[in-house]
Parts: sequence; structure tokens; C-alpha cells
Amino acid sequence: MAWKRGAVSYQAKSALCSLSVKIIGATHIPWADWMSNADCYVCVLFPTCTNKVLKTKTVSNTSDPIWNETFQFTICSYVKNMLLLELHDEDVVSGNDLLYTVAFDVEKIQIGETKQETFTLNPNGPETLQVEFTVQELPTKRERVLTNGVVVSREMSCLEVAVDKQRIPENVQGQHLVLSVEDSCEKTHRVELKPTTGPDSVHSCRFHCIKNWDPELTANLENGDDAVQIIPIKLLPSGKEQKIHLSTVQARPLEVKLKAKNCTDQLNVRLGFDLCDDEKLYLSQRRKLVASTLKKVLKLDRDLEDHEIPVIAVTTTGGGVRAMTSLYGTLSGLKKLNLLDCVSYITGASGSTWAISKLYEDPNWSQKDLAEPIEDARRNVAKSKTSALTFDRLAFYREELRKRAGMGYKTSFTDMWGLLIESMFHDKVNDTKLTDQRKALSHGQNPLPLCLAMNVKSVEKSTLDYKEWCEFSPYEVGLLKYGAFIRSEDFGSEFFMGRRTKTLPESRICYLQGLWSNIFSVNLMDAWFAAVSTEHLWHRFTRDYVHEIDEEEALLSRRTATSGLGTRLLQPAGGFSRAVREILTNRPIDGEHHNFLRGLQMHADYSLQEEFSAFDELHNYPNMLTPSTEELCLVDSAYYINASFPPLLREERKVDLILSFDYGLSNKFTSVERTHSYCADHKLAFPKIEVCEEDRQNPKECHVFSDSENCDVPIILHFPLVNDTFTQFSRPGVERRTELEKEEGIVDLSGIWSPYRLLKLTYSKEDFNKLINLTEYNVENNEEMILQALRDAISQKQKLRTSDNI
Repeated sequence: MAWKRGAVSYQAKSALCSLSVKIIGATHIPWADWMSNADCYVCVLFPTCTNKVLKTKTVSNTSDPIWNETFQFTICSYVKNMLLLELHDEDVVSGNDLLYTVAFDVEKIQIGETKQETFTLNPNGPETLQVEFTVQELPTKRERVLTNGVVVSREMSCLEVAVDKQRIPENVQGQHLVLSVEDSCEKTHRVELKPTTGPDSVHSCRFHCIKNWDPELTANLENGDDAVQIIPIKLLPSGKEQKIHLSTVQARPLEVKLKAKNCTDQLNVRLGFDLCDDEKLYLSQRRKLVASTLKKVLKLDRDLEDHEIPVIAVTTTGGGVRAMTSLYGTLSGLKKLNLLDCVSYITGASGSTWAISKLYEDPNWSQKDLAEPIEDARRNVAKSKTSALTFDRLAFYREELRKRAGMGYKTSFTDMWGLLIESMFHDKVNDTKLTDQRKALSHGQNPLPLCLAMNVKSVEKSTLDYKEWCEFSPYEVGLLKYGAFIRSEDFGSEFFMGRRTKTLPESRICYLQGLWSNIFSVNLMDAWFAAVSTEHLWHRFTRDYVHEIDEEEALLSRRTATSGLGTRLLQPAGGFSRAVREILTNRPIDGEHHNFLRGLQMHADYSLQEEFSAFDELHNYPNMLTPSTEELCLVDSAYYINASFPPLLREERKVDLILSFDYGLSNKFTSVERTHSYCADHKLAFPKIEVCEEDRQNPKECHVFSDSENCDVPIILHFPLVNDTFTQFSRPGVERRTELEKEEGIVDLSGIWSPYRLLKLTYSKEDFNKLINLTEYNVENNEEMILQALRDAISQKQKLRTSDNI
């Protein structure tokens, strides 16, 4: 089903079908341990139907095992159902060996069809696996789903369990009751059977489950000889309390109260690619100020009509203290040209987000002189950072992290880094939160801030292999390619299937600053790429072997734009390669956060949606995408592109002009060139970046990139961090004459000993002032180029309206 860009989620009734998977047998399986023929068994993994790993019996000492075992599943037709079949060789001495994995798209089996598949396990050999599939519709069963065409939320039930600790039999006191629902979000709860009185005398817990998985509750005493009790949740009366009694060795049984109920269809995750209502309201208010300002600065003889008002954005890069300081200078320059009120968005990554966070503590910062926040930044940048590492401060950090863990947050060194940033660049504990920035947007008085991070895999994959943009605004936090957003105050809370299952208090802004500039989750593969800009040998050497079993069918799917995925054979890398891969891809210090996409399943046609901008090798493996993981691993976006363009490239924002400020010390065009490459791969509107050799060797203060043939492509004004005419002029048109003035024009932006190198956290006041003055000057000195770009953006809007009317 084709999906309309910008559409929100919709509710539908999905057909349910029964799937029968019969594992018949395998042939010509080679020896794995050199002692005997293979001892084979097959594991069936079907994560859209169950969390359980189902397993055949082991057939010993044969290369041609026969199983003839059948497994039954209930599948949802709206979901991409990808079945994994793993063939193992059992070995009690050296451990079981995974020989092959087959990934099979169940969509290939038609309703009412029985089909036997013979999977080739070795493209160059005779090894095969025979499996029979049968799909039958369940005409009396339907399931309500919510979807945006990329991810699907299914019906969910909640099991509430209560144990009265005042009524615990004496013979089990001190033991633990283990409650498990394998097919649930929580999986297991352990209850200490310790008699208690007062308000905490009842222990309560919950299990959230996909309703049509038919989950079961298992209850037993840990380390006890008592029988395990299994209760199918579907047999419990909905909404009514039910008592069960667990048998004990003697005395009275242990009473447990159960209540099963259906969860609401109202999601706490917004599924849709359109802008949220709060942002739309903000833009309608901001548009009036933008139109009024453009009329003044461009000296227009009439008011702009609604369709003529361009959306203008400022985008920045990271660079630690250098980026933070430079952004203050950039904004000061725009303020002095009376252009800041033309800007609707400001995006930040890494160090530039530190300045953004500080500025938005003042709800009217852009309407004031920036001398005060710049002075505050100067004082904090110039002060010694050793005070952030005293024993008292370390004790404070430890206590803060202990409290945070007690709330239910996943804590890591990324949180510690956030606390260090707060200590180094603030005078005291900063209690502000991301949602406090809404006050600065209440009547469109400031640009809307958007901060960027990147979601990666914490292990097994480098950033080259897997990366997803994650956007933070005062209104929402979202993973862009899935069209899934939560309220900003809910970031960090626990979610399952689009519902919030545990609410945590909103984090202070310092923890987000640590996340946005999380440079500590780097692995060796990322470091290798950063050093040589190529994956080279190691990257390919450590990957599993992947082979398209049905290459012709996969090619046909791509040609006809069907949603079916080709059957794939995965042969794991050898033991040595796996060990090397673990070393290269492990992130020793990662920043993990509760995944608000957890439990959501990929839509059957997700791969056909243009919004699903996949730029990783896993996009054809739905079971390995972010909704199937428990945590997000969020890192600095500079691991891939040191820029913050992606939030502005959402078609729904309709950005016409981007003022791009690159605060890097080298490779002055890398941020825009890599962004263009990314946009070209994903058919996103972005001008071609053509830089002549002279400009590459001696970059100017401002470069224009545009596409006069396509009005949908934004105009890019790119400002690299260079010291060009600033060496001769202290202000535009004001020449340096005295030795002191000439000295102030010398700004060292090159070499490993530059005072602005990445890891330097303290600047002298003189170096701080030079960087502020330089970045401010580079904006002011290019006033005419900016004004012309504004005129061009208005002209593009007018042409676009004309073409729409034709």
C-alpha cells in the first residue's frame, strides 16, 4: 500500500491467519566437531508472533536429519512477518555451533496455500533444509491495529498481579516468588516473600503483552520443589480480579490476585510524519514576525503574502567549546544585522547545543542584546575546569547518578559527562528541562531549536552499518525514519507497543547535553573510519556471510516495487572473525536509554514507503531494526556527519533557505558534501555542492549553493570557520591600523596546537574574544549575500506558487 507523505496514523482491522511451519529435514550437513556426524536441531525464531525460541529435537550422528516437527503461529497481515530458521550442531563439550540461518518472508505464502521450500544452505555445495508452510485465514478473528505505514501498533493486554505480604505462609517466608510471562514486555518479576505491614504490604506488578500472542503466566517459588503453575491469560475474565493459590509444602497455600484487562487504543507515541500541532501553531505565529522583519530589511514596498514568506533556518556543527563559542558570535552577527527575527529554526549538534540550551533559559533571548549571555559564556569558558573534578564534585555526581538510577533511568558515563558539562559551563546546578524551552516559543518570539543525535547499535555494528537520526525539540523527541514521536517530557520513560508503561520524571537539560555531545560511545571501527575515511579490509572481514537464496525473486521484487523481501542465508563469521568483530564494534562506554519504539512492529509494506529513509545495511532485516530492541544507543551525530541538517530536510518543514555554519578547523566543506551525498542517496532536496580547487584551498567567508531549476531545493549559504578579510578589517569596512588591532586579527585556526582544538575546554579571554569577533564579523561582512539569498528565497516561493497554479 502506497503511503501519503505527512499522513498520520490510522486504525484498521487486520486479518489474522494461522501459520503452520513443519521442519521436515536437512541433507548433507557437514561435520562440525570432527568427532562424528552432525547432531542437528533447528531453532525457530518468529519475533512478530512470540518471544520464545522454539526448538526441534536433536537428531544425533547423521548428516541427513529428519524431524517432521510442526510449529503453529498466529500472524497479523499488517505486519512484516520474517521467520528465522537456525540450524545448529549440538556439542556438549565445546558448545553448540550455529551453522546456518535462513531468513524467510512469510508473505510469500498465500492464504490457503501449502508450500514446501527447499533452502540451499551452501551456494557451492549440496546442503539443504526442507520446510513446509501452510497459511489459513482465521475468519472469525480480527485485530485492531494503528499504523503510519512504517510501524504498526497492535492490541495489547495488561496483567496486574498483587501479592498480599501480610498473608504469606510461614514456610515460604524469605523465599522469592518468580512470576514470568515470557511473551510480555517485562518478562519476569521476582517478589521477596517477606511479611510486611502498612502501606507497602501489597506487592504489585504488571505484565504488558500483545493480546493475540496468547501469553501465559508462570508462577513458582524460586529454589523450591513446588510445581510450576501456568495460567493462560486469555482464560482470565477481562477486568475482574481472580485469585489463584500456589501450593506450598505445608500450611496454607500462597494467594496471588490477578486482573487482566485490555489496554487502551490511545497511544502515547505519535505515529505520523507530519509536524505536531504545537509546531504548526508556533510556525503560524512566527510567520508574522518573519514577514514583518523581511519587509524592513529588504525594504519591500508591500507586505508579503502568506505563500511568499520563506522558511529560513540556521544550522550548525559540533566542535566542543569552539562550536559553543562560535555560535554565540554567529547569532550576535545576525542580531546586529536585524536578521535573527527572519529565522524560524536553529539546529544544533554536539557542542553547539550547549549554547542553544543556555540561550533558551531566557524566554526572550533573541529580542535582547546578546552581550550578557556572551559575557556569561566568556567567564565560564575562561575559568579553570579543575573545580569540576574535586572530591566534593565527584561525590555530588555519584549521588546524582544514584538518584537517577533509583528513578528507573539507565545511567552511564554519558550522564556523568552531562554533569561535567554543567559544572564546567554553569555557575550552579541547572534545573531547567527541555520542555521549559516552550516558554521561549509561546508567541513565536524566538527560532524553534532542534537538537540532533544519532541512534546506533551498542555492539555488533559500527556506525557505518547502522545509524538513525533522532530529533529533539521542546515539543517532541522522534526517530525520523519511523515517523514515531513522543512528548519531550516522556523521553526516558518506558514504552511498549506505543503505550507508556512506566512514567519517569523529565531529565534536567544537562543529561541531554551529555547525550547530544556523546563522544564516548565510539568503537574502533568508527575511529578507523574517522582516521582514514574508508571501511577497507576490517569492515568487510568481520561481517557475516549473506547470500540471496532466491536471487531472481529478490530482483523481481525490486523491479516491481513489491514489499516482499528476498530469502537470505546468513553464515556466521568464523570464531576468530567474530572475536575481532566484537573488539572492533563494541562500544565500551555507551549511553543507553529506554526505547520508546519498543514492541512496535514493522508494517508489511514498510520498505516501500519513501519516508523510511534507510541508510544502513539492516533495512531489509525487520527483526533487527530499532523497534525490536530494548534500548536506544544515542551518540553524537558527528560520528557520521558533523552537521545538523537532517531535521531541516523533513519535507513537511518546507525550509527554503539554510544558513549553514561549519565550526570545523579542517575540511571546510565536508559537512555540506556529506549531507549532499546522503540526500542524493535518499532522494532528498539538497543542492549539488560544487567547490572549485581555489575555494577548497582558500575558502571564502561565505559560499552559495543552489539549484535554479528546482524551487523545492533549499538555498544553502555556507559559512566555514575561516579567517579571511578579518585579518585586515576589525569591522566591515573598518581597516586595522595599529599593531594591537592587527594582533586581534590573528586567529589560529589550524594545527594541533590551535587554542581552539577539540579537546581544549578552557580558553583565555583573549582567545574567546577573537573567536567571538571573528564569527560575528564573518556574518556581518556578508550582509549583501544574505540579503540576496533572502530575495532569492522569496522569488523561489513565488515561482513555486505559479507552477502549482499552472
